[in-house]
Parts: sequence; structure tokens; C-alpha cells
Amino acid sequence: MKRFLIPLACLLVQAVPGFALAAGELRLDLRQAEALWREHSRELRVAESALQGGIADLRAAGERPNPTVSVNSLSLSPQEGIGGGQFKNKNMDTQLRIEQLIERGGKRDLRIKGAEARLAAARGDVENFRRSQRGELRAAFYDLKLAQERLLLSEESVAAYGQSLDAGRLRQKAGDIAAVDVARLRIDDSRARSDLRQDQAALDTARRALAYLIGSDEAAHLVAGDEWPAARESAAEQLAAGDVVDKVLAARPDLQAARQRVLAAEADRDLALAARRRDVTVGVQYERNLQNLPTNSYGIGVSVPLFLWHNNEGAIARGEADYDTARLQYEQLQARLRSELEQLRQRLIAAHDRLRLYDEELLADARRTAQAAEFAYGKGAMSLMDLLDARRSLKQLQTEAAMARAEHAKALSDWRIATDTWETP
Repeated sequence: MKRFLIPLACLLVQAVPGFALAAGELRLDLRQAEALWREHSRELRVAESALQGGIADLRAAGERPNPTVSVNSLSLSPQEGIGGGQFKNKNMDTQLRIEQLIERGGKRDLRIKGAEARLAAARGDVENFRRSQRGELRAAFYDLKLAQERLLLSEESVAAYGQSLDAGRLRQKAGDIAAVDVARLRIDDSRARSDLRQDQAALDTARRALAYLIGSDEAAHLVAGDEWPAARESAAEQLAAGDVVDKVLAARPDLQAARQRVLAAEADRDLALAARRRDVTVGVQYERNLQNLPTNSYGIGVSVPLFLWHNNEGAIARGEADYDTARLQYEQLQARLRSELEQLRQRLIAAHDRLRLYDEELLADARRTAQAAEFAYGKGAMSLMDLLDARRSLKQLQTEAAMARAEHAKALSDWRIATDTWETP
């Protein structure tokens, strides 16, 4: 635990003004969590390391063919052998030949063009992955905050039912209430304690999920310290949502990656077409003949392939099919992103309206009803069953309100991430 907590605490105290560390807690706001995620995320490091392969492919695409060298010994006689003495006096002919392939049709330029497009697509994939991972981080942060609030509500409920049960037992001894009412209080107290245990387990799960994303193996002390986003924030986002789709589609990294793959497929198709231009292999040769009189001779040669059985029709057809597929996938992604943005906008509107309903109406009414029920029960004007129903209704509405805040926060975060309008730390 110290291996993670001490360096992390020092980092936050030095880098983030106003950071507060309570005893036994590591309190993070969303900005601090994102800073740790960018520095320690395992997934980001894996994704970024994959770019090295694209860089290597680009380098390989620009490399010219290496020349080849060959040495041949000819006119070897099984009867006479090769003779004695030094190698230069052996009874054989020796040929030294160097050949160089000369590509025609712009094949090297097309390979470079395709590799550049694939590298750009890989960079777009990494950026899109970073965007989606940021969404996961924010969702995990808000899940932790929701788990904290639900645990707090359960603790308050356990405390309230415990006090009621203690008071009920005293009143039963005094003859004010029946034993069946104490049994009902005991049942609700047990339910509250069961909910508390479940919420404690949910809090531990949420802590571990966030700890993994920020690169920590320990999660016991993590606390989400931010306030929930206010409903007015999503209202402002909705007002600005009208003209954002075209701007978003022009800048989305996943769509840019798909566009680069179209360019890469186009380059591959053109490379297959360029293969119809015959490459030329040029060679120079030196020959030393020792069979009769020692003589030296030189020669040159040119070789070209003969397109007797095919003219690269299969590779060209494959290139055309891959190009069409990449183009259709780009159009498909463009349409899907438009639909996704509209879904996110509608989700944000629904979450905003739901949050306002709980904050402005339902919670206030539930609190007034619960307070009235407590007062009436204390005066003997309400039965225990009605009081317990009022308490359960208040607890349920408080839990639903916390879930509405979490859903609103996630919807707002997803919209900002999808439209690239989040705050830059």
C-alpha cells in the first residue's frame, strides 16, 4: 500500500493546489484522476506502443531493393580435379555477378503512400482509444461517487432503524406498543443492515475499477471527491448542440482513421496496377577463365519477367475489393456516428429532465412526507406500518436521486467526450 499511496500523495500535493488528504483516505477529484490515468494507464501504453509497428512499416516501405551478389565456379572436371596451389591457380572458371532490381511504375512511392496512410490511421485509432478510455475513467469515477453516496444513505438508514428499534423495545416494556410492532422494526433493521453490506461490497468494486484505470494495485483508500455536475451544465450543452454534428464528424479521430484506411486501400490498389509495369533486373559480371590460357572477361545482363500466365489480375481485383470495402466502411461509420451523437444528445436531455424532477420536486416532497410521518407517529396519529412505508419511500427516492445524478454526470461526460468539448486539464 505504501508503495502506491506515498508517491501518489506527494504527486498530488505538489502538482494540484488545494489537494486535501484526510486521515486514511486518498481523495481525488476528477481532474486528478485523469492526470493519474494519463500517466499510469496500462491500456494507453499498450495502444501507443503499437504505433512503433506502423513507423517500422513506413521505414520498410521506403527501402529500395538490395542488390544481390553471386559467385559461381564452373568447368570443374571430376577426372582432373581442381589442381593444387592457391585458389587463383585452381583449374576452374570463376564468375562474380552483381544484380540490382530496378522498380518501375512508382511502386516505391505507392508503398510509402500506403504505409503513411496506415500509420495515420493507427494514430487515429490510438487517439480514439484514448477518448473511449477517458469515458471509461469518468464512468468509473462517477460509479465510485454513486457507491459512496449509496453507502452513506445505508449507514444513515441503519442508524435510524437502530434507534427506532431501541426505542421500540423500551416502549414495549412500558406497554406503549405491541410485540408485533417491535418485530416489524427488527425486520426493517435487518433489511437495512443487509443493504449496507451490499453497498459496502459495491463500494469496494467501484474503488478497484477506478484504481485499475489509474494504474494502482491498491484501492482501499480511494475517495471520489468532486461534486456532481449541475443540471444547468447539461442545459448549456443542449443549447450548443444544434450545429455541432458536422464539426464533430470533421474532427473525430475514428472517422479520420477510417478515411486514412480508404487512402491506404487506394494506394494498395494502385500498387497492384503498377505491378503490370515490368521491373528490370540489371547485372554486371566478371569472369576469370583458367581452363586454357588465363583470361578475364566482363559482361552485362538485363532480365524482365514474362507475363505468360497472368497479368496480376487477381491482385488487382483484390485491391479493388479492399478499396470498395474501406470506402463503404467509412460511409457506414459516418452514418453510425451521426446516429450515435443524436442518441447521446437525447440521453443527455432525458438525464437532465430526470435530475431536475428529483431535485426540484420528488425529493422535497418525500422529505416533507417523511417528516410529517415521524411527527404523526410520535403523536400517536399514524400507525407503525405507515411510518415504515414513509421511511422506505424516502430511502428509495434518495437512492434513485443519487442514481439520477450519476446518470446525468455520465451522459454529460459522454456527450462532451463524443463532441470533443471536455475541459482540458
